[in-house]
Amino acid sequence: MSSMHSNELTTKMWKAMSASPNLMLTLEGSAQHSEPMRAQLDKDADNCFWFYTKKTNRVASGGAAHVSFTSKDHGIFASIKGTLLEENNRQIIDKYWSNAVESWYEKGRKDTQLLMLRFELKEAEIWEADPSIKGLFKLMTGKTMKEGDMGEQAKQSFS
Repeated sequence: MSSMHSNELTTKMWKAMSASPNLMLTLEGSAQHSEPMRAQLDKDADNCFWFYTKKTNRVASGGAAHVSFTSKDHGIFASIKGTLLEENNRQIIDKYWSNAVESWYEKGRKDTQLLMLRFELKEAEIWEADPSIKGLFKLMTGKTMKEGDMGEQAKQSFS
């Protein structure tokens, strides 16, 4: 996998996430289920995103975490490792605030349960499901599939 290819898939991942920023978040080493979350993305940030949540949420403690993402059209899949940290920057907390976010908090931005978390990306594996003609033929005829027949895959480091 070339770094150019990795960069292309990373760009496709960010584009897909901006179109549908819903994903599953899991704390590493936790016995808890994953939590569905909506990422707050910044067009200028390529190594982090944010979540609004409540202090009572199962992911509120932060730490090593893992995100699973599937694009709306199921063309891009990503498994992202990183660190979940409390965001204390008031400008960031205010920047992404919206009516949709406010609807989750009885007292709006003054709600004592409000918590914003920053997910700092460390590494990702990204897949693009784009089967080749050969791959589709193999699927329809029961032939043995080989790596690359159903699309591309790349690893990306964010550190």
